[in-house]
Amino acid sequence: MARIVVLGAGFAGLWAAIGAARKRDEIGAAGHDVEIRVVDRNPYHNIRVRNYEADLSEVALPLPQLLDPIGVTHGIGEVEAIDAARREISLVTSGGEETLSYDRLVLALGSEVMRPAIPGLAEHAFDVDTYAAALILENHLASLGHSAPSPGRSTVVVVGAGFTGIEVAAEMPDRLARAGITGSRRIVLVDPNPAVGATIGAHARPVIETALASLDVETRLGVRVVSVEAAGIHLSSGEFIPAQTVIWCAGMRASRLAESFAGARDRLGRLLVDPFMRVADVPGVFAAGDVASSVVDGLHPTVMSCQFARPMGRFAGHNVVADLAGLPMLPLRIDWYVTVLDLGGWGALYTEGWDREVRTTGAAAKATKQTINCKRIYPPLTGRKDELFAAAAPTVQAPPPTYGAR
Repeated sequence: MARIVVLGAGFAGLWAAIGAARKRDEIGAAGHDVEIRVVDRNPYHNIRVRNYEADLSEVALPLPQLLDPIGVTHGIGEVEAIDAARREISLVTSGGEETLSYDRLVLALGSEVMRPAIPGLAEHAFDVDTYAAALILENHLASLGHSAPSPGRSTVVVVGAGFTGIEVAAEMPDRLARAGITGSRRIVLVDPNPAVGATIGAHARPVIETALASLDVETRLGVRVVSVEAAGIHLSSGEFIPAQTVIWCAGMRASRLAESFAGARDRLGRLLVDPFMRVADVPGVFAAGDVASSVVDGLHPTVMSCQFARPMGRFAGHNVVADLAGLPMLPLRIDWYVTVLDLGGWGALYTEGWDREVRTTGAAAKATKQTINCKRIYPPLTGRKDELFAAAAPTVQAPPPTYGAR
C-alpha cells in the first residue's frame, strides 16, 4: 500500500489531508491502496489566527471529528528529522522513537514565533503562537484577576507591532475585563520600527494609530527589549516598565524542519515551491502553508497567513494524490489579496491589494473579520464526508464579503 504522510494539522496540513482524501475518493478503485496519514504534535486543529481573542472556547477542533469520517489516519508525534533520500520520518511519540516511511510527503509544519536570546524572555514572556501558549496566557490573566493589586499587575506589554502584536494589544482591554482586572489599566506596544504596522503599509497606518489611541494603547517605538524579568521589562531607551504580563509577538519563521531539504529557502526559512506545491529537486515532497513560499499571481509570493495556507493545502492534497496516481496536477493561482486586521473594541481594518488600499474600517470591517474568524476559515463540523470533500475542492474562494464603504 502506498502511503501519503501529511506533517502538520494546521490550516495547510488539515486541508491537504482532506484534499488528498477527496482526490483519493474521486479516482475510485485506483485509490483503494493509498493510505493518508496525518502526524501532528497535538490531537486537534488549532484555529491559530484566533489565539489572540478573549474567548478561546472554539479554537481547538478535535482531529477525529474532521479526519475519521474521510478515512484519514492520524497520530500524535513530534517530528525529529526527515530523511528525504530514504523517504523516512523520525518521530517521538508516546510509545518512544518511531520511523515512518512515505511514498509522498506533504510538509505543512507551519511557522513559529522567533525567540531571540534575550535575558529572561524564555522564563517570563508569554505568547499566542499556539493554542497551548494562548491557554497559558489566559490562565495567567485569570490568576491576576483574582490576586491583590500589586506593581505591574494591571500592565501588559506587547512586543512586536506587526499584525499579531497589534491584534493582541487591541484585544487586551476586553481580555483584561474578562479576567476581572478593572479600573486603571495600562497596555504598551513596543517595536524597534519607527511606526506601528511597519509592514502593513502607509495607507493602513493612520487607521491603526487612531484605533490604538482610542483604546488607550501606549506605544514605545524605535526601541528594543534588553531583558525581561518577572517584575517587568527593560528597554534599550533605558526605560523600565513594571509589568507582570509581557507578550512576545516579534517575528515569525518557518519550521526549522524545512532545513531537512536541499531545496532553496527564503529569508523566513520557507521552502520555495512551484505552482503545484512541489519542492524543487526533492522528489515526492510537497509543501504548503507557512513552511512554503509560492508565487501565486506571477509576481507576489504567498504571505504567512491562513488566507494562503488553506488553498495551498487543498491544492497540495489534490496534487499529491494525482502525482502518486500519474494523473495531471492543478496549479494554484490566486489573483486577489486582502488583509483584515482586528482592532478590538474599536472595530477592524480591511484592505485590498498588495498596496493595502483601505476599503472599510470600524464596525463594517469588524463584521468582515468576524465572518472570517468564526465561519469562513472553519472546516465543516457536521462530520459529513460530502461536506468535508466539498470544502476541500481545489478551487480558490472569492474575497471575503464587505459590509459597507469606508
